[in-house]
Amino acid sequence: MNAVTLSDLRKPRTFPAVSVLMPTHRGARGARADQIRLRNLLTEVRRRLQADARVAPDAVDEVVRGLEAAAGEADLRHAEDGLVLFATPDGEHHAFMIDQPVDERVVVDTTFATRDLLAADARRPSYWILSLSDRCARLWDGRDGELAEHTGDGFPLDAAAPDEQRSGAAEERHRQVVRDAVHRLEAVLTRDARPVLVAGVTRHQALFDELAGPQITIAGRVDGAHEGTPAAVLAELARPVLHAYEDLREVAVLAELEAARGLQRYAAGLQEVARLVEAGRAEHLVVERGYYAPAVRTDGEVVPVDGPPGALRGADVVDDLVDDLIETTLEYGGEVTFVSDGFLVDHDRIAAVVRF
Repeated sequence: MNAVTLSDLRKPRTFPAVSVLMPTHRGARGARADQIRLRNLLTEVRRRLQADARVAPDAVDEVVRGLEAAAGEADLRHAEDGLVLFATPDGEHHAFMIDQPVDERVVVDTTFATRDLLAADARRPSYWILSLSDRCARLWDGRDGELAEHTGDGFPLDAAAPDEQRSGAAEERHRQVVRDAVHRLEAVLTRDARPVLVAGVTRHQALFDELAGPQITIAGRVDGAHEGTPAAVLAELARPVLHAYEDLREVAVLAELEAARGLQRYAAGLQEVARLVEAGRAEHLVVERGYYAPAVRTDGEVVPVDGPPGALRGADVVDDLVDDLIETTLEYGGEVTFVSDGFLVDHDRIAAVVRF
């Protein structure tokens, strides 16, 4: 799962786009119980779709077949903490096993319920390491504690040997290597934005700071010459740097919200945040991972109601308004940050920094 896949999954689908989410047990011992639980959820999907006058009988069958096919692609004997299945009446289906617990629910909408995938992706350290040296620049793709060299988009970048007879030739070469690396990294970040760690000696890092633009978020630095450092060693060196960055990021979220409050660019609470998000004004949405809120559309407004997701029925029901707000924020180019439950106790579990 990468940024491109997540972006594609967030796009609108033909109604009914059905999402099935279920907590799972690690290890083969819980596989049978998970299979029974999954069959019950698929039965619930069929019941809900058959009760919806907007859904034709053949569409019901197509969606259920898609979910069954997706379930067949997920080996519950090797499950993690959560299973996510998607299907549409067009024959599209997907299955994901994620290392994050999910709340059991069925969501019927015009989009897939991707919030748990987004949250799992946010929890999973994903980053780039740009390694700079006199002779080359290498880009490393960091995911799930693993590191692999990115060989594409102009990387690795090798510098031509300088003309030793010319004064300053070596310094020119160093500058050009870093300048080219910055430009190529910016192109990569346009497609797959992540925090960046810069590895290199002091003078290379200083040159990078001079040439890099605001598009590049520097998460930290790995000091020293690492042109030939093995991936496993570089990943270990990066681990404490990433942990420090994540700790600071979580604290910074609260500081950002307080600063926005002082500038009158702050909103908290579901209804106020929903109004601003749907107007395209949310620059940064912050939400607790376990916060779900069913709602009903009434006279052009979305009104939260009590009850678990999926408990209500009808054409005007939104299974999870929070999930819709996450999707809308991303569609308008905003940022979404997931935090631990209870982290936003003073902000009514959801808050936003608004653009204007």
